[in-house]
Amino acid sequence: MAMLLNKGKLMNMPRLFTRWPLWLVPLMFATSGWAEDAAAVQDEVLLKNGSRLVGKVVSSRDGVVTIETDFAGTLEIKMDKVEGINVPEAVVVLMEDNTVHRDSSLSMSEERLVLGGEAKTYPRDDLRVLNPEPWEMGEGYRWTGKAGMAFQLQRGNTDTDELDVNIHAAWRSTRDRYRFMWTSELDKSDNEKTADNWQTSGRYDYFLTDPNYVGGILFVESDKFRDLDRRTMLGPYYGRQFFAEPRLTLSGDWGVSWVDEKYDTAEDQDYPATNWSIDASSNILGGNSSVYYRQLGIWNLDDTSDVMLNNTFGLSFPLLWKLEAAAEVLLEYDSGSVEGVKELDQTYKFRVDYSW
Repeated sequence: MAMLLNKGKLMNMPRLFTRWPLWLVPLMFATSGWAEDAAAVQDEVLLKNGSRLVGKVVSSRDGVVTIETDFAGTLEIKMDKVEGINVPEAVVVLMEDNTVHRDSSLSMSEERLVLGGEAKTYPRDDLRVLNPEPWEMGEGYRWTGKAGMAFQLQRGNTDTDELDVNIHAAWRSTRDRYRFMWTSELDKSDNEKTADNWQTSGRYDYFLTDPNYVGGILFVESDKFRDLDRRTMLGPYYGRQFFAEPRLTLSGDWGVSWVDEKYDTAEDQDYPATNWSIDASSNILGGNSSVYYRQLGIWNLDDTSDVMLNNTFGLSFPLLWKLEAAAEVLLEYDSGSVEGVKELDQTYKFRVDYSW
């Protein structure tokens, strides 16, 4: 009887296969497994207003959590709007005391952090960066900068040629930083030069206890229309990073230096000086734009009435890809200008740079 029953079941199996094709069987298992995996890797961000975001938490830094979602793309949320975070997959966490936790899950609730299977919890403010870049963990340097060139060629009633070059670059590690700058302007009208100047500087900063650093600067400039063939400044300085948030970044340094000035017609001179620089920026206008201010000052200690100030006021905003537009006002003041040269020189620029 059992054999007949088994035969009956066996005889009905082809009919079953005609209803459920063989190729659907592995597909069902594969689809089920994929759905379970997809659900398992979803990160969550719970907001204080009760909203729940599901996606992939990419990073958390400078008080902002970044999450990639399927429904709204990449979202940036201020940490003070976040009630809780759950990242079940392994991430890298950099704490404020420079401790690095690798291959750890992360969850946050009620202002406390839980990492992996640790029984210990941490205050939320102890989190510095989620998924930090290698340089932030002491591995190599981060290279950032921008470079642009503007060229104008006009022929007709007036023949005009203009060439402007602008380069700013920095190499940063957790220990030190290198900075380089070059700007130049060469303009002609009817084959007569109307501008011929350039500036360049190299800086090295060594970080002490945060946020202080020491460094050295080599600054060289030339301006034929101010009778300046070359001004060279070399010296050490002490600096401090007062603020380092996107809302306000502010650093300044002060030092002593030796200045050597060569003129085309006036008498050459060299003297000891005190020098300083200010670098400030802010994203207060939003939209990834930035307002910024830079100043370099040199004060002649042999002749205290001789002060030089290079000021740059600017507004930059992103274009397509990695292109950035900027409008700048340059005010160059030199109370020790040679006879026949104005103390204040004003320049207005609009440029497009490539940033990285």
